[in-house]
Amino acid sequence: MNRSPRTPTDPRQERLAPPPPIGAPSSPVVVVVGAGIAGLTAAVALAERDVEVHVLEREDYLGGRVGAWPHRLNDGTEITMSRGFHAFFRQYYNLRALLARTDASLSRLTPVEDYPLIDRAGRVDQFRGLPRKPPWNAIAFALRSPTFKLTDLLRLNGRAALPLATVRVPDIYERLDDLSAEQLLDAINFPEPARHLAFEVFSRSFFARPGDLSAAELAVMFHLYFLGSSEGLLFDVPNDTFATALWEPLRDYLVSLGADVRTGTPVQSVERGGDRRYRVHLATGSIDADAVVLATDLGGLRQLVASSPQLGTTTWRDTIAGLRTAPPFFVHRLWLDRPVDAHRPAFLGTGGWGQLDNISVLDRYEGEAQRWARQHGGSVVELHAYAAAPSGTRDYPDLADDLLSMLRTIYPETARATVVDSVSLWRDDCPLFAPGSFTSRPRVTTPDDGIVLAGDGIRVDLPVALMERAATTGLVAANALLSSFGLRGHEVLSVPNRSRIRVLDRFATRS
Repeated sequence: MNRSPRTPTDPRQERLAPPPPIGAPSSPVVVVVGAGIAGLTAAVALAERDVEVHVLEREDYLGGRVGAWPHRLNDGTEITMSRGFHAFFRQYYNLRALLARTDASLSRLTPVEDYPLIDRAGRVDQFRGLPRKPPWNAIAFALRSPTFKLTDLLRLNGRAALPLATVRVPDIYERLDDLSAEQLLDAINFPEPARHLAFEVFSRSFFARPGDLSAAELAVMFHLYFLGSSEGLLFDVPNDTFATALWEPLRDYLVSLGADVRTGTPVQSVERGGDRRYRVHLATGSIDADAVVLATDLGGLRQLVASSPQLGTTTWRDTIAGLRTAPPFFVHRLWLDRPVDAHRPAFLGTGGWGQLDNISVLDRYEGEAQRWARQHGGSVVELHAYAAAPSGTRDYPDLADDLLSMLRTIYPETARATVVDSVSLWRDDCPLFAPGSFTSRPRVTTPDDGIVLAGDGIRVDLPVALMERAATTGLVAANALLSSFGLRGHEVLSVPNRSRIRVLDRFATRS
């Protein structure tokens, strides 16, 4: 996989102008709390307009949940560890625009040629060769899937399925947010095998089981990846570690713009006052700023708001305190002394395989893993289990062994391999998009006009998800501040926020 990723080409891509500048231009100071995708997007957007930006990250690395950090294997080899595989879809316009700041041709991303989905019965769905234009992409996917039969298609409840093809945000949340994804699929009469192999694989990418995920989020996902975009269903991945390919170049870019970027610097609280509007307290010292971007994960946001009693209103603070995170997920990375068979894909999604959600073969695309595999004649393999334990617990002591057993069943050649080393991670800091939660989701703007929020758990009324929601909210947050400073903002990109199938859209409007 050494081709350059395709440049997004959807002619119906929406370009949203930023809000107009208000008042006289100024020379403000902004603190960005959190250096994940949302925080870095906001910081770049602000620094490019000559705002003095201070980026404060509690971890020792950039990138947030897509970050990477040094790790030493048992034999002393220095490697880079992360929370695992992330797909950079061509529809992620704002995220890709961020990365293009340091890599105009996105040469540090490499295409994944296909990502098959396999169920326990051995049935396989694939995305290679599908039409790019909706609705033919979804139709072709269904027609060639072994989990769909003609009789299944005839049994589908078209009226119940109509919202999947007529998504507008926020309207879709008004229609579907009170339902779970599981209830929606039941209402559609979606065939059970296809449900496990297609929809459940995607729904679990939100780190929740279908019964715990809003049907509206599932519909937005379907619109973003299938019926709302003609960018296709394949994606790209970084060709080296996240730090090397993505975040260290972006740190250098921010520094070149005059930004102050600090890692290992947790923020303790924010209060009104000081030499400017806000004083941001650190473990040692403080920074005075005209505005603050809170771009932390939900746990960090709850904690920071709780320790900053001057911010917001009682209602807003209660909303922040009530934010829920998804159940824990588990990453198990293995260094094997034998290679995985050459025909294995870089990424395989699994349905019906217990806790196993996907298998990644890192040495198919990541430079560091490729170098280790060549040197040792082996492979670097990663196993993911989403929603792997009840919320608030990590009680699954045999999970690593269970995932390894399933790997050896799906890829039998790995049964002959010795595990040279392994690393296991539990994390539980992803937002939960539970049924009925949309109306209480915090927005980018807050009761304090100098405090804005960004992150993939923050509401923005566009059809975005996951990493692209993080990037989009970061850009929207920066634009809100730039407008208040009398400065020009940045264009926001989106897949169409409407159905591309006009006849269905008109029918849905009448229904």
